[in-house]
Amino acid sequence: MIHRSLQSELLSMLRYNPAIVLMGPRQVGKTTLALEIARERNSVYLDLERPSDLAKIADIEWFCELNKTNLLILDEVQLAPNLFAPLRGIIDARTRAGDRSAQFLFLGSASIELLRQSSETLAGRVAYCELRPFDIGEVGHGALHEVWHRGGFPESFIADSDARSLDWRLDLIRTYLERYMPQLGPRIPAETLRRFWTMLAHNQGQVFNASAFGRGLGMRSVTISRYLDFMVDLLLVRRLQPWTSNLGKRLIRAPKTYLRDSGICHALLGIGSLNELLGHPVVGGSWEGFVIENIIGALPRHARFGYYRTSGGAEVDLVVEFAAGTLVAIEIKRGRVPSVSRGFFSACEDLKPTLRLVVHAGGESFSLSREVEAVSLEGALARIEDFLPTAGSATT
Repeated sequence: MIHRSLQSELLSMLRYNPAIVLMGPRQVGKTTLALEIARERNSVYLDLERPSDLAKIADIEWFCELNKTNLLILDEVQLAPNLFAPLRGIIDARTRAGDRSAQFLFLGSASIELLRQSSETLAGRVAYCELRPFDIGEVGHGALHEVWHRGGFPESFIADSDARSLDWRLDLIRTYLERYMPQLGPRIPAETLRRFWTMLAHNQGQVFNASAFGRGLGMRSVTISRYLDFMVDLLLVRRLQPWTSNLGKRLIRAPKTYLRDSGICHALLGIGSLNELLGHPVVGGSWEGFVIENIIGALPRHARFGYYRTSGGAEVDLVVEFAAGTLVAIEIKRGRVPSVSRGFFSACEDLKPTLRLVVHAGGESFSLSREVEAVSLEGALARIEDFLPTAGSATT
């Protein structure tokens, strides 16, 4: 079993909070992690997709009274939106009685809706964390190309062949389209959502143009934007916002989009092997998205991030701010011997970052210039951690 780096943070959060919301896409391992946590304390696990478990909480106050000494783990809690209102009084009563921690662990797959439901009624009583697919820190640098090609969903990554891995991802995509998405969102035809999802895969790492997507699908741009909101809410798509500054530059304002799991991106495009990926036009955008997800997953909660691009051609793939005026500029290149464009140097002249990194696919670190360092993905994560030792916790 691959140890999840979030486990220690989740245990720490349970020690200091009465309720935790653990978010993440379907099949990412939330239930497995929750059951690992449950083995360390008295717990009761309910899957709210099962009618029998849902019936148990019909009288939630009575159920909680019967299990007041247990950690209650409620899976797919967004399917019971009326649950949070009575839980507020239950949490407050337990807290007044001296039980201030580890009362509830909620698991959910739809971030925006779940955040809205819980924050409206449990403000000040609940903390949040996100479980992502496997990252390079969990599987090791030796598995870099495998986790990039197959993605980080556990069953896809550990499959005994590329073919089985691809079959699992295609089944997951189909299940999302035919079952999960109709449960949580508007009634959108599955084939329409598949086409939109596939278009996003082709657009990996590019600026999102709702009008262009709309022309391709025969829809209004406002409808396309709503579809994108839905995919972001399901934690399947990263909408990387442009970096804002007061430098007086004319900035590109539209977000970039990435499918957050590279393996899902490759499955939607019919890429079945690493060799096929290396020859596919999406290879650069796929690598860029993979690196960005790994870096964002390693950032502390207070960090801000985005991409920087001006109409004059200055561009940085990822800008991270750890504190006011403390910036890291990160350029991402697929080649093992990366070259840096003039646009990167122009952007650095604008931003004046403290650290300038170029992340490449090789395993070595070396200087590209007096101020720019070329590093592997593993080296970039270590460099950021050394640069700001507090940058070790996950962010949403």
